[in-house]
Amino acid sequence: MISILLADDQNLIRAGFRALLDAEADMKVVAECGTGRDAVRLARQWHPDVVLMDIRMPDGDGLEATRQILSDAALPGTRVVILTTFELDDYIAEAVRAGAAGFLVKDTEPAELLRAVRIVHDGDALLSPSVTRRIMAQLARHSRAAEPPVALDRITDREREVLQLVGEGLNNAEIAGRLFITPLTAKTHVSRIMAKLMVRDRAQLVVLAYESGLVRPGWAG
Repeated sequence: MISILLADDQNLIRAGFRALLDAEADMKVVAECGTGRDAVRLARQWHPDVVLMDIRMPDGDGLEATRQILSDAALPGTRVVILTTFELDDYIAEAVRAGAAGFLVKDTEPAELLRAVRIVHDGDALLSPSVTRRIMAQLARHSRAAEPPVALDRITDREREVLQLVGEGLNNAEIAGRLFITPLTAKTHVSRIMAKLMVRDRAQLVVLAYESGLVRPGWAG
């Protein structure tokens, strides 16, 4: 059962999402709230698998709440998906840097929302190649000059290839097709890279790939 926390200051949106999610046999909304402060409090209380987080809320916005939740050692299994009205929300890049597993626009199709929750729960990231390019280009404009961190010395040449493709926004099946390996092998490579580079999830691997210079805006696709 995937436990979910809804954090959005619009009651109607929360009600709609809750009805959709609770209708699924493998999902349950354990709590909901309308402020960033309450999102952090309820996450610590319920330890949800997935938090659907509005980026703009009163009393602590979704970005700060995301930082607090994902930096909490007591919540190692909680993943955050940012909800936004606009795909190019200025806060999205910073949310990904903070560790968010990706984002959804609020008018996404119901089936896509359900798919997204399952994808994130399984440890993948909601970062398509086109979205990745836009987000990371924005991130790069506001970040320091890329300098490959010493940490990249910990990974093999093959793992660097995989990391570059993760940075381009490819999922495991797409990486497998590009490198002529099985999806399971691709998944194993990604898991080993995360362990070696000590990052929380796939979204942070994308950030690392860009910040290290392994991938640059415009290379993807």
